[in-house]
Amino acid sequence: MYQLFFKPIIDFTISFLMVLILFPIIMTVWLLVFFKLGTPVLFSQPRPGKNEKIFTLYKFRTMTEQHDFNGELFPDIDRITKFGMFLRKTSLDELPQLFNVIKGDLSLVGPRPLLVEYLPLYNEEQRKRHQVKPGITGWAQVNGRNALTWKEKFKLDLFYVENQSFVLDLKILFKTTINVFKGSDIYNSSGLTMDKFTGAN
Repeated sequence: MYQLFFKPIIDFTISFLMVLILFPIIMTVWLLVFFKLGTPVLFSQPRPGKNEKIFTLYKFRTMTEQHDFNGELFPDIDRITKFGMFLRKTSLDELPQLFNVIKGDLSLVGPRPLLVEYLPLYNEEQRKRHQVKPGITGWAQVNGRNALTWKEKFKLDLFYVENQSFVLDLKILFKTTINVFKGSDIYNSSGLTMDKFTGAN
């Protein structure tokens, strides 16, 4: 009952109120990204949602569009700016995803939506993460985030899928708030946000 009825209502209501309350901050970040990084202000990318349905995820852009002579983008670590790192550390880059929640693409809490290119690489157990709607934050994000290995991250995602509840969601939202203020686990040991998933278990 919670997952099918109450959670969508809670997601929509909280996200709508947050957009209203945070609108001045959202517009300020929009303008800062525009003047510091240029256009497009938003980073958009297709991601798989519940039942692997593809939707467009939105974030504020944190990297430049620098590329080599062949038109290939430089590695992420070379393109992210100090301003972009600040946005990521404070999670301000995630604010546009509130509109994804309002649209129904995302939930406030759920496994983070990963890249579409990973879909053929999942085993049957890992694929279960798509049985629920993905979220802005999740059980893996408050228990290590990008400091986790892929194996650890999938294990935590599946724990959430099998134990989803109102109480667990409240716990995750509370821990997310604490982690945002602490700036915890944004980067892994390599200095990148997360190494690519290769299908290894």
